[in-house]
Parts: sequence; structure tokens; C-alpha cells
Amino acid sequence: MPTWSSIRKKLESDYLCPSLQGHIQYFATSYSKSADHEGRAAIRLDGVEVLRSNYYDYYQNYWKRYQQLRSSVSENENPKIPFQLAYEGALNDGCFDNWFFYEAFHIFDNQSIEKSIVHNNPLVRIFALLDRRLGKRRLLALAETMEQELEWVRTFYIIRLKAEGLMPPEEMTPQD
Repeated sequence: MPTWSSIRKKLESDYLCPSLQGHIQYFATSYSKSADHEGRAAIRLDGVEVLRSNYYDYYQNYWKRYQQLRSSVSENENPKIPFQLAYEGALNDGCFDNWFFYEAFHIFDNQSIEKSIVHNNPLVRIFALLDRRLGKRRLLALAETMEQELEWVRTFYIIRLKAEGLMPPEEMTPQD
């Protein structure tokens, strides 16, 4: 597995679109004194964390969902279904741990921009939205699909539109 500094360099220098260079920063850390060296990850815009999550928030969200789903599964169903649905639900809420961030980067780094923009992993889609290989015409063509996108992914779509001058800065804020 590559080091965090090499991942960050690729994301911020090699992949990031020119209009966002110097504005978007990626952050991930693991805490050596915590159990299993768990940590947190974030994406910052001009120093403000737009997206952030950590292991403990993720695990709490995941476990709560799993407990609810486990009780609704019948004996005839696959017992792994509640695990998968809880994982997907936590991720859709924007909860993930730093290892998931690394995994998303690995997927993104090893496939085309076409596959990344439609990938089932929302972090991979965010990396693709901020990627220099995604041109302005293609970015605008995504408008219709962004209506069905997760709110926290749409936020990065709006950030990119504003950075490219395709949306007036005062028209919509990332929190909308």
C-alpha cells in the first residue's frame, strides 16, 4: 500500500483539476495510541472540512443500522445481507473510516475516469468529480444524474462547478 504522502500528492497534484489546486486538501490520519490505529479522514476546501468522518462515527452508525436490520431478516435469507446493507447505509450517510478512504483511492487510481464517475463507491465518485480528466462539458452533462446523487457528493459537484466558473459563487453554497 502506498504511503499517505504519496496518495495525497497524487490526489492534490496529479489528479486535482487546476481550478481547485491550492483550495482542496485531502487529509487522513491514524492515531497510533488508539486501538488498531484507527483514525479519521477529511476533504477540506480552503481549510474548512467539507467532508469528514472517522472510525468511531462510522462504527456507531454501522452498528445501529446492523442491529435494526438483523431483527428484520428471516431465517431463510442470507445472514450476510444485514452486514452489507448496514455498510451501504453508513456510507450513504457519509460515515466511513480512514481505511475506506484509502480503499476508495486505490479503486480510483486503478481505473478510468469513466468508471470512477459512475462507481458505486461515493468517495470514488467525489475523487472523479474533482479530477482534471473530467472536462467542463462532461461536468455539465452530469447535472441530471446529480439530482439523484447523495447530498454530500452533490456538494463536491457544486464546488467544482463554481471553481470552473460554471455557477455563480453566490447562487448556491456547499451547505445547501
